[in-house]
Amino acid sequence: MSTPTGVQIHLEAGGVRAQISQVGASLRHLVVGGTTVVPPYPEDQPAPACAGVVLVPWPNRIRDGIWIDGDETRALAITEPKLNNAIHGLLRYSAYEIAERSEGSVLLRADVVPQLGYPYLLETSVRYTLDADGITAEHTIVNRSATPAPVALGTHPYVTIGDTDPRELRLRIPAETFFETDDRLLPVGESPVSGGTDLRTPRRLADLQLDTGFATLRRDADGLVRSTLTAEDGRVATLWQGEGLDYLQAYTNTSYPGQELVVALEPMSAPAEGFNSGRGLRRLAPGDTWTAQWGVSLTV
Repeated sequence: MSTPTGVQIHLEAGGVRAQISQVGASLRHLVVGGTTVVPPYPEDQPAPACAGVVLVPWPNRIRDGIWIDGDETRALAITEPKLNNAIHGLLRYSAYEIAERSEGSVLLRADVVPQLGYPYLLETSVRYTLDADGITAEHTIVNRSATPAPVALGTHPYVTIGDTDPRELRLRIPAETFFETDDRLLPVGESPVSGGTDLRTPRRLADLQLDTGFATLRRDADGLVRSTLTAEDGRVATLWQGEGLDYLQAYTNTSYPGQELVVALEPMSAPAEGFNSGRGLRRLAPGDTWTAQWGVSLTV
């Protein structure tokens, strides 16, 4: 492993370039027609603020690492000590196997093995494929356990339009509700969007301060949820979510390397505390497979 994030996989096709990191199967950089849409970070650093990382078998947070699994109480390792939560799954720091690779596509695989607080065996993979205007990620999870396994999925890409003033980018999220949280960023209620959480009409990124989970996402006629950043010149960066990815976490970050301001748009199949609330949680039967897709694009 030559860098803190392992082997760096460079894809290029038709004016689109991407860099994928082996550790966390992270989407580390995306450039469309010369414009950065996913901002990079230095290669001698681990992923800052979970940049681009795949989150499985749960995204976001579990309070105290404790969850109820049928008749059993499970206790996960605390991976967010400051807030005493288990956060962002079990593969965040894993080096994925590079299973297939071409100029414009790569398939990465990693297993979730039975361990403290999660006694299930999962085969997981993600295939990144360059498109004419961006990139598509397809995730697959297979339950290799002898019993049904609870699973959820998320990912943590940062999105921008790199040659513009990020403060002037306008963010739109087609969500009807958001999760109210306590001081540990755990949900305590769900309310209609309003004020600083109502992003159905685009708002300047500089006017927002978000670490917010959204639900009741509106899908377009083709079944996709589209959240957008729009530049003053009309270019649009889009984070789209396919079937089964019914939640979104948005996080504005002012300390990302080399960026004055950037936003993470995190598609998720379940929100924070999904292992306890059951919201979006799947129980895959032995041998069952689940697949989900999302992507990032730039429209000029």
